[in-house]
This record gives sequence, structure tokens and C-alpha cells, in this order.
Amino acid sequence: MNDPHSVPTLDNIFLAAQRLRGVINHTPILYNAHLSEQYEANIYLKREDLQTVRSYKIRGAYNKMASLTAGELANGVVCASAGNHAQGVAYACRKMEVKGAIFMPTTTPAQKVKQVRMFGKEWIEIHLVGDTYDDAYYASKEYQTITNAVFVHPFDDLQVIEGQGTVGLEIFKDADFQIDYLLMAIGGGGLASGLSTVFQQLSPRTKLIGVEPEGSPTMQKSIEEGQVVTLKNIDKFVDGAAVGRAGEITYEICSRSLNKILLVPEGKVCSSILQLYNEEAIVAEPAGALTVAALDFIKDEIKGKNVVALISGGNNDITRTEEIKERSLLYEGLKHYFIIRFPQRSGAFREFLNVLGPNDDIARFEYVKKTNREQGPALVGIELKSRDDFAPLIERMNENRIVYEYLNNQPDLFQFMV
Repeated sequence: MNDPHSVPTLDNIFLAAQRLRGVINHTPILYNAHLSEQYEANIYLKREDLQTVRSYKIRGAYNKMASLTAGELANGVVCASAGNHAQGVAYACRKMEVKGAIFMPTTTPAQKVKQVRMFGKEWIEIHLVGDTYDDAYYASKEYQTITNAVFVHPFDDLQVIEGQGTVGLEIFKDADFQIDYLLMAIGGGGLASGLSTVFQQLSPRTKLIGVEPEGSPTMQKSIEEGQVVTLKNIDKFVDGAAVGRAGEITYEICSRSLNKILLVPEGKVCSSILQLYNEEAIVAEPAGALTVAALDFIKDEIKGKNVVALISGGNNDITRTEEIKERSLLYEGLKHYFIIRFPQRSGAFREFLNVLGPNDDIARFEYVKKTNREQGPALVGIELKSRDDFAPLIERMNENRIVYEYLNNQPDLFQFMV
């Protein structure tokens, strides 16, 4: 591991760009008309979802490995990751013809394991270990000790940070306008550290905004407490940015370089994923949609400004589509769950149907108890056309003496029932 007091340099980021020439795609920065109209600003998207391996992670992984000597690479490399970093390391191993060991949790979806194998081919071996990233990480460190392979950290490494910084060089080079705001996702902080290094020197007027998922505010908590902290419980939904502990190097850089960190609810991220797909045909993973989701939280501030939002990756698992839709509807106030106790008599359910508004739809109905002869509690999910329809629905339920318990605001019960 590098000295946490060491810092990436602009010269080394330019050197990283030379190493990456012919290896990665120089991804476009594109004006987005829909978002620009929505926020009354000039919104540009830096499309790292179009990158080799469909994320920026190849930049740091390849730069780290390309900076090593032949002797250092003789024993191969090792990493731990269940996502984009694993794919980046695998691709770099094949490109450089270096043996690599990639440790992933046994819970990693088969699609991701297949992707890593596809990028690395015969140059990598995949080890599925434990149920969590931490299990895979500790196993990878044991492997490193035994084999003397070089550990390629996903973010807390100078050469990795400098590789990610090449995103910033491309943005600065391609933008024929003054960038007022630059938004970037933060997981461990490698991307934000690299971009900050570039823009603080080449465009110091640009406001640098980091974006974290609300359920994993790792960097913000560390900055608030003045030291790197470990979060015991995090929401792992935004998997590309859900990190329990930021890096030592990245914390030092982000704490002094970022103008602001925004926390975005996971449900809002889901709404942005759907918006990007439906309006722009952009397939963004949850971490890739973080910056677009964050625009709502600074909409007054960015009016009339030039804003660049980095779409950091596009490795979205299609099997998560229903969960993404569900979380979006809940966040937007369009889906509500109740336990409703229906009297066990003829016509009780029909009476409840009469309570629903003309645009209300029963999206889920499931009896909780089937043996209670006096009451039949049921889990009922109701989908609305507008969040403004919720208050009138509750009013009608109360007027008609419907016996119910609202679940959306009871996270423990909601998680158990829904």
C-alpha cells in the first residue's frame, strides 16, 4: 500500500494517459437536451458506460499494472471485487499477458462471474470465497502473502487514482466551455481523488461535487469526523459505490478537494436509472446513475450553469429490473403497502374496491392468515398515478372504517412482509 500522505500528481496522470493510449476508449462528453431543459442548465454527460469493460475501472487497474516492473509482475496480481474492478483487472491481465487471481464472494451473480472470465480468459483464475466482499478481501490478502503476487487495490492506491484521473483529462480537453460543476460518484474515493487532482490544477473555478448513496455515506461520515471511519451497516443496493470504509489516501484528497458531498436516496437512483433508459436509451448501473439523481438536490444552484455529470458505468444486471422499478415507485410515493383486516363476510372485499380512486390499482394482494374465521388480514399493495392521490385514499379508507396498518413507514415490518 502506498504512503497515505503521498499524493497523485498531474504529471503522473498525463503519464497514465500515455500508458492507456490504445487500451481504453476516449469516451464522449455529450450535451443532454432533456436534462438541460428539466434543470434549466447546460447538462453534459461523460459516458464512461461506453468504456472498455463498461466502466472507468479499467483505467486505474491497467495503469497500476503497467507501472510495475517485469520482476514485480512475475508472481502475477491479485484483487478482490464483485464488480467493475474485477472486470478491469481481468481485462488488464489478458491485455498485458499477466496471470491474475480474482477473489469474489460466492454470492456474486453468475452473470458477473461470466463477465470477469470473458474479459480475462486463460490469464485469470477466479476464486469464489465467503458470503461478503470482506471474506473475499481477506482471502485475497492471504493469497498475496503466500504467492507474493501484487495486490491491485480498487481505490486506495496512487497509480489506481492516477489512472482514474485520466477521465478528468478527457473531460477538460473535450469541453469547449467553462465547466461550472463536475459531479462524480464516490465509493472508496479513487475516481473523485483522480478527478479532483486534475481539476484543482487545470480548472480551479469548477465546483467539485461528490455523490454518495444515502445508505452508504462513507466519505461524508469520515470528513465529518475528521478521520476514516468504518460503517458497520450499509445499504448495498448501489453496489458500485457501497463501501464500508473509504481509503486513507482518498480520504486525504477528498476531504480537502471536494466542495460538497451529496447523499442521494437509493429510490431516487432507481428513478434516474429508469429515466436514463426510457428517455436516452442509456443503460446505467446504480452507481452510474448517482450523479444524474443528484441534480435534483442542487437544481436551484445550477440554473444557467454548465454542468458535467459522470456516468461511471453501465454494468446493470437485468435481473434487478423489477427491484429497481419497485424502489422507484416507493420513493416517488406511487406505491403503498397495507395490512388490511377484512371482515369475513360477503361483500367486504367489494366494499374495499369502492374505496379506491379511478386511477388506483391493486398491484399486490396476498392473504397473511388463511385460518382466522373472524378476520382475514391481507397484504395489499396499491399503485397510484400521482403521489397527490395518496391523501384522498387514506381519507376514504378512514371514512369507510377500513381497518388497516400502513407499512411503508415501518422499515422492519415492511422488509419482513414485502
